[in-house]
Amino acid sequence: MAPAAAATEVEVDAWAARDTSGHLSPFTFSRRATGPGDVKFKILFCGVCHSDLHQIHNDWGNSTYPMVPGHEMVGEVTEVGSEVKAFKVGEIVGVGCLVNSCQTCDPCTQHLEQYCGKKVWTYNDKDYDGTITQGGYSTIMVCRQEFVLKMPTNLPLDAAAPLLCAGITVYSPMKHFQMDVAGKHFGVVGLGGLGHMAVKFGKAFGMTVTVFSTSPSKEKEARELLGADRFIASKDPEQMKAAAGSIDYIIDTVSAAHPLDLYLSTLKLDGKLVMVGIPEKPLSIHAFSLTSARRYVGGSGIGGIKETQEMLDFCGEHNITCLIEKIPISYVNTAMERLGKSDVKYRFVIDIANSLKSED
Repeated sequence: MAPAAAATEVEVDAWAARDTSGHLSPFTFSRRATGPGDVKFKILFCGVCHSDLHQIHNDWGNSTYPMVPGHEMVGEVTEVGSEVKAFKVGEIVGVGCLVNSCQTCDPCTQHLEQYCGKKVWTYNDKDYDGTITQGGYSTIMVCRQEFVLKMPTNLPLDAAAPLLCAGITVYSPMKHFQMDVAGKHFGVVGLGGLGHMAVKFGKAFGMTVTVFSTSPSKEKEARELLGADRFIASKDPEQMKAAAGSIDYIIDTVSAAHPLDLYLSTLKLDGKLVMVGIPEKPLSIHAFSLTSARRYVGGSGIGGIKETQEMLDFCGEHNITCLIEKIPISYVNTAMERLGKSDVKYRFVIDIANSLKSED
């Protein structure tokens, strides 16, 4: 009997950035063959995250080119490895920001893979086999089963894709810092991709939600579109003064320099402010803003795989999705320009299946 043919790599169509100009254009590369513990799926949709914009321009100084961005991908399973029991062909799955970790360190054993010192990001990172990871602006994904997620079957897949980053980035700190208590007053700073998800989770947890924004024009959408209970124009001194000491918790989603003391003043005794936005420059805090009411400032990254699945299940139960603008891959460079101007409500999602060729 002739020996079985070795599994071969799969050719993938994608769009990639080649340099710091960030311009994306058609690109072809190979993903590994499906291993015993791998899940292979055809990508249907992929969200466009603000971090994609930073990465393609090397804003954080660690970009490797050519780079295929995208870490909010949803698709249909086409093949599973011999050791995979939890997933089957035809199932709808997702992959978020992580594709690997050591699985043995303290964070990993606590289901906090996002804090593993050897974690592997979904793109622009080096995997354990030495290959550079490439993301979801592509037709096919192959991923370790431990980092694949089951998508809720009742949610539209395009609007569910950004939950894999925008959703979990606010859900994780809200759960960890007990910012999910019904009847409490919850503040959201910034009304973008992350902020609008924080509002939705806050309402689902039964809290009274206040949106802080530097743009008074966003009041109507905050109240009528997202159901926020209160809107405060943070550049209005009178409105901010009236809000002093009225908020239990704040999620701060802003990625630009801004005055934290202004928002800390609105917290009650033992109030908490948690940063999920990442400004490029350091932020300052006056110690009195903390000591005067025993307030806390913290930070949070994304969630681990177990918590991300919990979040997805919660969204399925409460019919929570992102508000999106669906685009073809050919529009992605324009989308990046608009994203840089905050001209999107509230997440671009690429219709991969209908705008990128796939041979699989």
